[in-house]
Amino acid sequence: MAARDYLHEVRILDATLVSIEKVLDLPKLHAESISLEAEASAPDLWDDPETAQEITSRLSRVQAALNKVTTIRRRLEDVPVLLELAEGENDLAAHADAVNELDDVGKAIRELEVQTLLSGEYDDRDALVTIRSEAGGVEAADWAEMLMRMYLRYCERHSHKVDVLETSYAEEAGIKSTTFRVSAPYAYGTLSVEQGTHRLVRISPFDSQSRRHTSFAGVEVVPVVAQSDHIDIDEKDIRIDVYRSSGPGGQGVNTTDSAVRITHMSTGIVVSCQNERSQIQNKATAMAVLQSKLLERRRQEERARIDALKGDNSGSWGNQMRSYVLAPYQMVKDLRNDYEVGNPAAVLDGDIDGFIEAGIRWRMSRESS
Repeated sequence: MAARDYLHEVRILDATLVSIEKVLDLPKLHAESISLEAEASAPDLWDDPETAQEITSRLSRVQAALNKVTTIRRRLEDVPVLLELAEGENDLAAHADAVNELDDVGKAIRELEVQTLLSGEYDDRDALVTIRSEAGGVEAADWAEMLMRMYLRYCERHSHKVDVLETSYAEEAGIKSTTFRVSAPYAYGTLSVEQGTHRLVRISPFDSQSRRHTSFAGVEVVPVVAQSDHIDIDEKDIRIDVYRSSGPGGQGVNTTDSAVRITHMSTGIVVSCQNERSQIQNKATAMAVLQSKLLERRRQEERARIDALKGDNSGSWGNQMRSYVLAPYQMVKDLRNDYEVGNPAAVLDGDIDGFIEAGIRWRMSRESS
């Protein structure tokens, strides 16, 4: 194996980072940050809570983007210095640390490069992820819970804030469904490529004859609505049911009917929330989830109309999209772009960055063709 040319790698990463900085338009971001800081410091800011929330949220995202690029730039510039110091002192441990830092910075730059590909109207929003068990009975319910854990571990790896809004547990094992919010810059744009049907093939732990089973779970990802989206919901078009929250095994979360289920009559969309302590809070959260789902439906209808004008009859890219095989061999494969890995255990533990990057690049190539 040829020796690595570390300084050459640094130069390549520097060129990539320069192009990213141009795409992000750092001077424009700096100017926007200054403008938003001025607006956020206005004494009458919270006289209009909706506008205040929009300003502070945007300021937080702009500052986070600037801090991320600045931090990566500083780390990349430090790498040659670390390598030179380690070589000058003939310190093998310090050299290994410098190489690890180079690898980590390279990974961060690649992730940032992928993020620059996200330019959709809602890509920078938080995401609402819903997972439902589909065909496969108890196997599918267990599979849905495995997927939930996979995404929660992914969020944990990236320090994304997660709020589980509702989970419906199956009787024997696993879950019927769950909905959780992922709060992070570009959470929707990143996770939207995970939407579709996920298929699991394995020797079932619920089969006394140890036969191989195939089960399915669906993943839905929608952007969180902003106050400016104006999704009007007629009170006459919804039905609100309240019930007692419960956890796995029937364990009571509380002793009052605080959980809320909202049914949107004209579309058939049903949302639930049980994580808050009061019925009023759960209703407000459930209404926000309903607005997000209605926004996504409107977006899909608009895309369908555009596709129809283009003569695109290929169908949605978000249907059956990934296969996880645990037996008789080990493999996880994206059925849309053929990206695959041979370590399902790592994938199910949240290591899905490669699949997300491949999915984003695949979608971009389709949209540009």
